Amino acid sequence: MGIVNVTPDSFSDGGRYLSHEAAVVHGLELAAQGADIIDVGGESTRPRATPVSEVEELERVIPVIEQLVVQTKAAISIDTMKPAVARAAVAAGASIINDVASCRCDPEMARLAAESGAGYVLMHMKGAPRDMQNNPNYEDVIREVNEFFSEHLNELEALGVHSDQIVIDVGIGFGKSLEHNLQLLAGLEQFTKWRRPILLGASRKSFIGLLLGSAVDNRLAASLACACWAAQKGAQIMRTHDVAATWQALRMTEALMNREC
Repeated sequence: MGIVNVTPDSFSDGGRYLSHEAAVVHGLELAAQGADIIDVGGESTRPRATPVSEVEELERVIPVIEQLVVQTKAAISIDTMKPAVARAAVAAGASIINDVASCRCDPEMARLAAESGAGYVLMHMKGAPRDMQNNPNYEDVIREVNEFFSEHLNELEALGVHSDQIVIDVGIGFGKSLEHNLQLLAGLEQFTKWRRPILLGASRKSFIGLLLGSAVDNRLAASLACACWAAQKGAQIMRTHDVAATWQALRMTEALMNREC
C-alpha cells in the first residue's frame, strides 16, 4: 500500500503532493514501483494534527482519486475519518475505506462499507490524533488491542459488513508509546487469530526516531526491518512511503520464508 498524502502537514512528506497533479503523478509512480493499493489521504493524522473541514478534504482527494482510477489498475483506498468523504471517494472509484477512527466517530462509515462492498480497514487508535500521544497507558497493550478487535468486528458484522471485507491494523503510532509499538510488533502473530489480513503502518514513524535517534528522512532501513519482520509474523499489507525498496525487501523475505527448513 503506497501512501499519497494530499496534505500540507503530514509528518513525512507534507506539502510535497498537495497539488492534484503532483499527487496523481506520485500515485502512478508508486503503482509502477509495485504498489497494489494507493492510499489517498487529505487530512493528516499525525500527533496533534489540526483537523480540516469536510469541504477542504473533499477538494483535496476527490480529483486525485478520479484521475488515479482511470490511469492505474492498483486499488484506490481513501484514508479518512469522515463518512461523507469516504462516500464521495467510493463514488469516485475508491474500493477501500481506511478509517483510523474505526467507526467510533460515526457508524455511517460501517454502513457505507456494507452498502458498497468496499474493503474496510479497522484500525486501533487510543484517543484522537490531536491528543493520542498525551501519555497513552495500557495494562497489556496486546490484550487490549485484541479486545478492541473482538468488540468492533462484532459491531461491523451487526451493521452488515462481511468479514471478507475487513482488514485489521494494530495502529502503530496511534496512541502508543515506543514500548507499546515494539510490543505490538514483537507480538504481531497474536492478531492472526482473527483470520483477517493484517495491515502494518510503520513507515518512517516517530517511534523509529525515538529508538534510533534518526530523522524522518533517514528511517528507511528501520522501516524495511519492520516490514520484513511483520511479513514473517503474518502481516499481508504494508503501508509505506517507499514502495520500491519495500517491494524488494518483501520479495526477498518471502523467498526465504518459502525455503525454510
